[in-house]
Amino acid sequence: MAIRRAKQKAQVVEKLSQVAPPGETFIACVHVETGPSPWLNALFDEVPLLGLIVALTRKFYFLTLTNSSVVVNSASRWTNRPGEVVAVFPRAAFPVTRVKRATIWSSIYLQFPGESSPRRLNIHRYWRDELDQLSVAFPGAGAAGQIPGQVPGYPAPAQPQGYAAPAPGYPAPAQPQGYAAPGQAPAAAYPVQGYPAPGQPAPGQQQGQY
Repeated sequence: MAIRRAKQKAQVVEKLSQVAPPGETFIACVHVETGPSPWLNALFDEVPLLGLIVALTRKFYFLTLTNSSVVVNSASRWTNRPGEVVAVFPRAAFPVTRVKRATIWSSIYLQFPGESSPRRLNIHRYWRDELDQLSVAFPGAGAAGQIPGQVPGYPAPAQPQGYAAPAPGYPAPAQPQGYAAPGQAPAAAYPVQGYPAPGQPAPGQQQGQY
């Protein structure tokens, strides 16, 4: 099982590198889980059957911020290994409708394609730094929600090992056609050009191969 963040993020980057368009830069990766607040787990323990139902209905994902997009991968319930890409959003059109930053369990509400309402995603404080990096893609991010020392529209200068970010004061790397730079109107809401459609294998791959 991939326990350490560095190992999990390396697995996500390896997975996305197989399908990402040329020039894509991976900046931050956050592990999330769906469902009600994990604080309710203690209450569910009092009703074992209810707790089991809630546990089995939770889904796990990785949200990966790149220079142009936010990519959503499924994550294995048992090993945390990244699975298929389920959604790709232009960085300038990341459909987060609500953000709650808390001491232990933070949450965001993300509108998945084809769903009638946003889905709650819970983020443990273990991933707090990565959540702060991802926050540059939240709607309305800017001076008011800026991380101290951060260049507006760019990830924080200090990045986890194995990740890259544009140098402060320099533009982001050249982006493939169909991508939207931070602060610009997206070319398309979904899917992002250059990635395979959700659930589809990368060119030259068979479904299910990592």
